Amino acid sequence: MKDVSMPVRNFTGHTGNITAVGFQKDRKWMFTGSEDGTLKIWDMRQRSGFQRSYPSKAALNTAVLHPNQGEIISGDEDGNIRVWDLTANACSYELVPDGKCAIRSITIAPDASLVMAANNRGTCFIWKLNEGSGGNAFQPLHKIEAHDTYCLKALISPDVKYLATTSADKTIKIWNIAKKFELEKTLVGHQRWVWDCCFSADSQYLVSASSDKTAKLWKLSTGGILMEYKQHQKAVTCVALNDSN
Repeated sequence: MKDVSMPVRNFTGHTGNITAVGFQKDRKWMFTGSEDGTLKIWDMRQRSGFQRSYPSKAALNTAVLHPNQGEIISGDEDGNIRVWDLTANACSYELVPDGKCAIRSITIAPDASLVMAANNRGTCFIWKLNEGSGGNAFQPLHKIEAHDTYCLKALISPDVKYLATTSADKTIKIWNIAKKFELEKTLVGHQRWVWDCCFSADSQYLVSASSDKTAKLWKLSTGGILMEYKQHQKAVTCVALNDSN
């Protein structure tokens, strides 16, 4: 039986906590963002080190890969959002939506139509991506005062119909994109901060992770909890769902 307790590979190079990780669609490379203020690109076919490192001016809290696979959008502790063009090997766009307020989470629609960022004030900013500028020009579209405290995660559903936000206020909120981001439901059930969430492939279900040591599976049509996972001994801070079938 294969020993799953041992790592297949180790990736070393960051000097601070790693706060973001993602893979290129063909799994040829991955990216990581860190509190050391750098975004790094790792070629999965190489056995040693990172191939690129992009310096930010502050600790990175979030980073996501654009559907075009050629840009990464990052958000940092000083409130900066940057677009990193992997072809040009440089930062191609930069904005600061709310002063020095830390950007906590960024999400891009699967069809690359929208990008959203959530910050420590609980505010969620929404932009339309301008296709005429390589997909990296942000046209302001909407702003939501989503929570009264830290918004820890923002995520657009696969069908681009909903936005989910999680918060230190212990709730998850579901916003209807087509109805100008009208609040559709508030999911209540966690007892502490809700750090992360993930939609099912059909956008009908949501899995959440919380400091209350649980993960929960929600049915979005009813707002009810279908399953609760309680085997962790400490806070659950991230979640992923294998729902490819």
